[in-house]
Amino acid sequence: MNEFVQEHVTGMHIVQAFSRESEEAERFEELNCLHRDANVSSIKAFSIFFPVVEMLSATSVALLLWLGVGGVVSGEITLGEVLQFVLYVFMLYRPIRQLADRFNVLQLGIINADRVFKLMNSDETLKDTGTREDVEFAGKIEFRDVWFAYNDENWVLKGLSFTVEPGSTVAFVGSTGAGKSTIINLLSRFYDFQKGSILIDGVDIRDIKLSYLRENVGVVQQEVFLMSDTLRANVTLHDDDVSDKMIWDAAERVGAADFIRKYDDGLDLNVRERGAMLSVGQRQLIAFMRAYVASPSILILDEATSSIDSESEQMIQKATASISEGRTALIVAHRFSTIRDADKIFVIDSGLVVEFGTHDELIALNGVYHSSFFL
Repeated sequence: MNEFVQEHVTGMHIVQAFSRESEEAERFEELNCLHRDANVSSIKAFSIFFPVVEMLSATSVALLLWLGVGGVVSGEITLGEVLQFVLYVFMLYRPIRQLADRFNVLQLGIINADRVFKLMNSDETLKDTGTREDVEFAGKIEFRDVWFAYNDENWVLKGLSFTVEPGSTVAFVGSTGAGKSTIINLLSRFYDFQKGSILIDGVDIRDIKLSYLRENVGVVQQEVFLMSDTLRANVTLHDDDVSDKMIWDAAERVGAADFIRKYDDGLDLNVRERGAMLSVGQRQLIAFMRAYVASPSILILDEATSSIDSESEQMIQKATASISEGRTALIVAHRFSTIRDADKIFVIDSGLVVEFGTHDELIALNGVYHSSFFL
């Protein structure tokens, strides 16, 4: 029930937009009925258990008194011994009553403990086997015969190979599911590939310490996550080395300064959960500011302009050019205007590079790239 409520409060606008309130209310009613029936069953069990325990306790005491009084009269035992055994009976049944009281709590504890142990026993954490922190990160990237699958051998990348020269801006294009975002995730080591190698400046990324790798690779994703905190905290991620001057400089460079100044709180504005106080485009601009102040050696833009209007996109393109200066930049995008000025464009299809070159070179090939934009 808690999970259902949490999901539907968060996604309330989707339910309302598709006029599914009555249907979801019926589903919630079904959950309520199941919860009610479970509670009724629990109460029935208590209503049987407690009287049985009390009857057994009372019967035991009655038998002891009946036998004990006879023994006291005949002189075989003393009254103190009878009372002693009565107390033993109470001591025996008290834990049984308490067990019944704690039965529900015990059940919940067993269920929750099972979930916790399953989580603790799952081996889903990416192992940080790298030790090197001496890589210069000039920005040369090489994928050599890389194979990757999320599940078993359902390969997403199938022997992918390409090279990105230091300081260049490259774009990856292709149909949905071709493997573009997977390339980005592997480079940031959000996942480990099964076969092949990925090199940065000639060093396998698995040999580079994970924290050092990610410090030098900045990512701006399509889905921007903002914490329920101030604008300042969402840009700096609580890095004390980032000053307000650096934040405002980033805001000017990406075109976010004007909308931030409109708020009385400025950088102290609390954006609420997931950035609810900001529009989608504004949240994207905050993500660009976050990447700018981090000053990474390699910049990755994963559909970063998909949620921004044309005017904002122009500002982002200028900011991207500024941020990318002297850095290697990798761009995943579908917008023609975002990729046409890239130094090299890789066309990905079914986990392989099927075409590559500049925009003009690919148009001249009259192949997959040409078909994608000029059908």
